[in-house]
Amino acid sequence: MSQTLTDPTKAAQALKERIDRASSVVFFGGAGVSTASGIPDFRSEDGLYHMKFDYPPETMLSHDFYLTHTKEFYDFYRDRMICLDAKPNRAHLKLAELERAGKVTAVVTQNIDGLHQAAGSKNVLELHGSVHRNVCQSCDTTYSAEWVLGTTGVPTCERCGGAIKPDVVLYGEGLDTATIDASVQAIMHADLLIVGGTSLVVYPAAGLIQYFGGDDLVICNMQPTPQDAAASLVCACDIAKAFDF
Repeated sequence: MSQTLTDPTKAAQALKERIDRASSVVFFGGAGVSTASGIPDFRSEDGLYHMKFDYPPETMLSHDFYLTHTKEFYDFYRDRMICLDAKPNRAHLKLAELERAGKVTAVVTQNIDGLHQAAGSKNVLELHGSVHRNVCQSCDTTYSAEWVLGTTGVPTCERCGGAIKPDVVLYGEGLDTATIDASVQAIMHADLLIVGGTSLVVYPAAGLIQYFGGDDLVICNMQPTPQDAAASLVCACDIAKAFDF
């Protein structure tokens, strides 16, 4: 039977007890993990979908828009998708600490901000890529997010003049097969799966939790998800506070 806790202190204690009992923990996270670091998500009241732009965000973040409106794509990408001032919050830091302690075996994330790595996590499986890798489509030279921010208009490769594309999965593109396979394997071998900061409505990423065969599923999300009934614990509170132990 699922237990739902809204008090952050009680949620943190219950989460800690489950982690202490577990031998192999996998964390599966979404945009809500980064909102506590000041990065806006898409669907919440203050998210990108509720802001006014010349085009809908899902249009500007599509592969077709990147190809046909490349300057407008990069204007939006620089302004809204690269958030270098954001710092890891308590959830990021605790997960890295738990990995060093041998508890967390993998972090599977839908986020592209690199905050898990900034916090110290090593085995991070980035389902949707990262703003920190921007790749020349002609010679494969990789450029940093800082380099992209230092450019204007449409950036081109300094080595060969080729087109630069962020190593992020745009709408209309498929996920990386190797990353999906590694995520499935990690989830399959976990005895505790913690799902955090995701509405579990974006597929195919949300479908990965079907591969979890353990008995202890924890969901940390402010809003209800379609999988709450299957969870042994639901922490309906700020995720950074749920990891404050």
